[in-house]
Amino acid sequence: MTRLSNTSLPRLLYGVTVFSFFVGAVVLSSGFRPAGAAYDVIGRRIVDFVLPDTSGTEVAFSDFRDARVRVVIFTGTECPVGNAYVPDLVEFQKRYRDQSVQVIGVNAMLSDTAESIQKHVAEYKIDFPVLVDKQQTVADLFGVVRIPTAFVLDRRGRIRYVGRFDDRIGIGFQRETANRSDLEEAVKEVLGGKEVSVTQTKVEGCKITRQSRLPKDHSVTYAKDAAEILHKRCAGCHHEDTAAPFALLTYKDSKERAEMIREVVADRRMPPWDADARFGKFKNDLRMPQHEIDTLLAWIDEGTHLGDEKEVPEPPKFASGWNIGQPDMVFQMQEEFTVPATGTVQYKYFVVPTNVDHDLWVQAVEPRPGNRAVVHHIIVYMRKIGSKQEKGLPAIGGMAVGEEPVIMPEGTGIRIPKGYELIFQMHYTPTGKETTDRSEAGVILCKQPPEREVHGGMAINPLFAIAPGDPRCEVLSTTTIQKDVELLSLMPHMHVRGRDFKFTAVYPDGQSEVLLNVPNYDFQWQHRYRLASPKMIPAGTRIDCVAHFDNSSENPGNPDPTKVVTWGDQTWEEMMIGFFTYVDPLPTSIIPLRP
Repeated sequence: MTRLSNTSLPRLLYGVTVFSFFVGAVVLSSGFRPAGAAYDVIGRRIVDFVLPDTSGTEVAFSDFRDARVRVVIFTGTECPVGNAYVPDLVEFQKRYRDQSVQVIGVNAMLSDTAESIQKHVAEYKIDFPVLVDKQQTVADLFGVVRIPTAFVLDRRGRIRYVGRFDDRIGIGFQRETANRSDLEEAVKEVLGGKEVSVTQTKVEGCKITRQSRLPKDHSVTYAKDAAEILHKRCAGCHHEDTAAPFALLTYKDSKERAEMIREVVADRRMPPWDADARFGKFKNDLRMPQHEIDTLLAWIDEGTHLGDEKEVPEPPKFASGWNIGQPDMVFQMQEEFTVPATGTVQYKYFVVPTNVDHDLWVQAVEPRPGNRAVVHHIIVYMRKIGSKQEKGLPAIGGMAVGEEPVIMPEGTGIRIPKGYELIFQMHYTPTGKETTDRSEAGVILCKQPPEREVHGGMAINPLFAIAPGDPRCEVLSTTTIQKDVELLSLMPHMHVRGRDFKFTAVYPDGQSEVLLNVPNYDFQWQHRYRLASPKMIPAGTRIDCVAHFDNSSENPGNPDPTKVVTWGDQTWEEMMIGFFTYVDPLPTSIIPLRP
């Protein structure tokens, strides 16, 4: 693992051109289907989850992401087959610990308690973590049916094998030796960079009884149940003329896409959200609560019934193509740009006049592509009229894959000074045919001049070189807050090799606090994490950022694992930036000595 830091980085690099600136069980209730469910998961990437261990301490799946292989084994305290394999699992963990293999036990049995699991761990001398899945949410995520089912996951969290430990013990039989050590063979193949030769085997053991999280007499319908969830959690992106590929506003919209909805919701791929639930609270948290997941999947599994059409709630109304609502002002490129059919198009910069003779106070900004097929990203900068500068400018907003609009809290705003114009930085990606684009940016103005102006900062490190094949290159950046501020938002930025990103505040008294942890960074969903309430940060606080990059062949998005990767604007290059926005505190605010 390589480790690279920006500690000695000259302050002048603060103005370097960047990609974006402003930071701104039962079948019906669980996401699990009994008929072969566990055998439909090969290749699935498991999202991060958090469960308590037997002491009550919260543990995340991503806490073990440094392991080359993670083995998740579903356990119980009473199953004879499961208990017979515990000594083998303990010995297996001892043999493979030095090869960066981590065994993780998960107990999802309704009959077990934290106390009984703790006793079981002590009696069997289990030295790998055992997590308590009382609500069976992780069991649902894996689609597990029996214990002791084992899942082998590679470094990227993809399931490569599911099934038994070996074929030595089963219902009504027990042999001295196994014909094949299925789990161990799968682990060896993953460690060796090979495809798993046997990806699934039949598990002999005890079935996991599922709890119903819905009333037994509850008939789930679109009208009474599903529509409200889909409108609240999905429609914000899934309406006409947005980046989402289809709308989810009507019964017809949802019914015709029910199976796809089921898959992405059960896998927790949608709504997209990558933040570690243990750190920070965010206003734009997109996670769907478990009871909503249960209800939505139940509606699909019961047959997507409409119910009483009169009870269907009115779908939300959206300004055509806008997520921020109908803009007060729209600034558009003055002319179309012709995007060639092939080749690399260097960043283009277009001057867009504001045509106003006074300061503008902006509460929300949404850049919108004229041609989504060819626009990779937009950054809207501002500069004085007559200036020729194109780089190192202050930005008011950006649009990238999955990025949300910039929205400032009430009482704050971004100022576009009188005598300034906008500069659109455009990154175009040819699609094989010549086409044109004329993009724009909509803004919502503050109803009155705000009490506080929003400012942006960043912890940035452009001085790195990621070695070919390195699966976990560590890059560090840091910046010190020079005055008392209130933090509003955080946004990590990397490209396709980005793996994880963490913001930590180190306070003047030496104490530290994790502000944001993104254990599975996704270039396709570049979230701006808006704090639920402004966070007081005293002068002298250091913001430390730690990022890891995967330049190995195991990264499916890696353009070329044989190349050294350095800083650059293009997607096949890399960036490491921790963006944040802040405001000066109100005069009545008191900065505490510690958080």
